[in-house]
Amino acid sequence: MICPECTERGAMAILSIEDILTATKGKMICRNQDSFTGISIDSRKILKGELFVALKGSRFDGHVFLQDALEKGSGAIVSHQAIGPVDDKTIIYVGDTLKALQDIAHYIRLTMGMPIVAVTGSNGKTTTKELISSILATQYKVMKNTGNLNNHIGLPLSLTGIQADDEVIVLEMGASAPGEIKTLCDIAVPEYGVLTNISPAHLEGFGDIGTVRNTKLEMLDTVGTAIVNADDLFMMEGIQLSNYKGKIIRYGIKNPADVRASDIRLHEKGSSFSLHISEHTSLEVNPKISGIFNIYNLLAAAAVGSIFHIDAMNIRDAIDSFTGVPMRLEFQELEGIRIISDVYNANPASAAEALKELARIRKERIIAVLGDMLELGSYEEEAHRKIGKLISELGVDIFIAVGPRMSIAASEFHGEVYTLETAAEAGKLLRGLWKKGDTVLIKGSRSMNMERVLADGQ
Repeated sequence: MICPECTERGAMAILSIEDILTATKGKMICRNQDSFTGISIDSRKILKGELFVALKGSRFDGHVFLQDALEKGSGAIVSHQAIGPVDDKTIIYVGDTLKALQDIAHYIRLTMGMPIVAVTGSNGKTTTKELISSILATQYKVMKNTGNLNNHIGLPLSLTGIQADDEVIVLEMGASAPGEIKTLCDIAVPEYGVLTNISPAHLEGFGDIGTVRNTKLEMLDTVGTAIVNADDLFMMEGIQLSNYKGKIIRYGIKNPADVRASDIRLHEKGSSFSLHISEHTSLEVNPKISGIFNIYNLLAAAAVGSIFHIDAMNIRDAIDSFTGVPMRLEFQELEGIRIISDVYNANPASAAEALKELARIRKERIIAVLGDMLELGSYEEEAHRKIGKLISELGVDIFIAVGPRMSIAASEFHGEVYTLETAAEAGKLLRGLWKKGDTVLIKGSRSMNMERVLADGQ
């Protein structure tokens, strides 16, 4: 069995052969190692003592790298029965290696028993997860999924890294098709669920925004407490229709909420507002991250902090010291030009919010460098036309459109506009156009590689 008491403080709980077989119902091919210090799916990064899971997908097969993994690690889980015994290594056969990874993660989660907070929604998931983790870390040892390991592979892999002295787990959950949030909840079994918002995203997989909502709300079938955005009326309608029987904690700015913000002052960078955690607890906070949308993320995190009885001063200090997440609304100065780099991803809602922030902080000219918003399905053309119209309404001076979809937005823009194919081309053009005093927004879907707008020219 997993034994937290017999591991060193801070070390991962050791997984025994019995744990693995119990979790996966696998068949032993050879047994030469009786326990493992971790799970790996990457033969390049596997460490001594770890167990390699040979995942197989439509475009990859981990079994191809099995020999490399076994040279470094201590064993493997495979789905090819033809693999024979290996000296000094343990090999376990299962019918489906992905399901085995998920089953191991589920087993570890139930055995270790820490409370889990899950975060989902169309926008703000990663920032909210990081904020929650920062607040909880003032009084607890917190484990979280790193980077964007939020899907059916990344989330269970994150869970296998639970350490013996972890006290709370915070997990971001992403989805691009119906049923995926349910799958993640079945693996992680969260007690608390944060729902940030519902907006058009990944419509190629969902089909319509109603299906997006239904998928995000799959979380309600598992969690006993839901922390929800009271100002997202479409989401709140869905919660009401779901007949959710658990506890609901609302956060917001406009509508009645348990955790709310008032007296909001938006600065050139960051903001200040009164944070009301309860009827009797209010405090002034001065976050460094910008935008109204980030105030919602802060409120969601503060609500979770109140559930876990985090001291109000600790909540304030965590909020005030949080500096943001890389590649998400990062502010920088270059040659006297202010740049907002929001290049991690883009959908219609997040693009609109970033553009509004660009317009709000303008001093002289403002320039929008936008790459295609992807995975929007039949909503693709309409979404890009709306963005083009918004850019005109906000008074953007120069619009650089990157990609064939954003060229649709360019056709709706009434101003100085350029259409290009790549981020590198946009970067070269931008350097010929900008001048001291300009403010520039750079944003686009992840695969558009919009970070190259700046990187390729430096």
